[in-house]
Amino acid sequence: MKIIVGLGNPGLGYLNTRHNAGFAVVDLLANAYKIKVNEWKYEAYLGRGHVAGEAVILVKPQTYMNLSGRAVRQALRGLGAGPSDLLVVHDDLDLPLGRLRLRLQGGPGGHNGIKSIISALEAEDFARLRFGIGRPPAGVDAAGYVLEEFSPAEQDLFDQATDKAVDAIRSILTEGLTAAMNRFNRADKPATPADDQ
Repeated sequence: MKIIVGLGNPGLGYLNTRHNAGFAVVDLLANAYKIKVNEWKYEAYLGRGHVAGEAVILVKPQTYMNLSGRAVRQALRGLGAGPSDLLVVHDDLDLPLGRLRLRLQGGPGGHNGIKSIISALEAEDFARLRFGIGRPPAGVDAAGYVLEEFSPAEQDLFDQATDKAVDAIRSILTEGLTAAMNRFNRADKPATPADDQ
């Protein structure tokens, strides 16, 4: 059983923001495999089902990003699981928009949601799917930037990348993390909105 956690902030005001990339990937995965993520437990919404024949539990913490670890810790304890069963999907400022990067473990990299999970679990050895959202333009505060919605051109790249993220998760479940890393961490650099002009 793999527990797939998408990070984001609850509420309609945050629905389509950059910081909610984790929620968006989990929602797309749920739709693709007809998993209803509507069970309220552990301060999160859960969905139980199968992806590519593998049992999964999808989790969307509702504690807000900076307290994500609280919900993840409760979920792992309640489900009798550990960090090795976990895959966390989250946005990443340090990757260009649409670039994916799989990691087996490591520090928070400046991401408050990951920092919260590491602190709550007292462990760094859990898999992550980092979803690039790009750096803000010069003079734009990062804290505000992650809470903005994508421009129309950015939205197209984002939608392509969420499809690719679902493929990456499917690859993890069917081939293992190492094989998925070899495939998706070496992907070509995505186009930028400016490339289309």
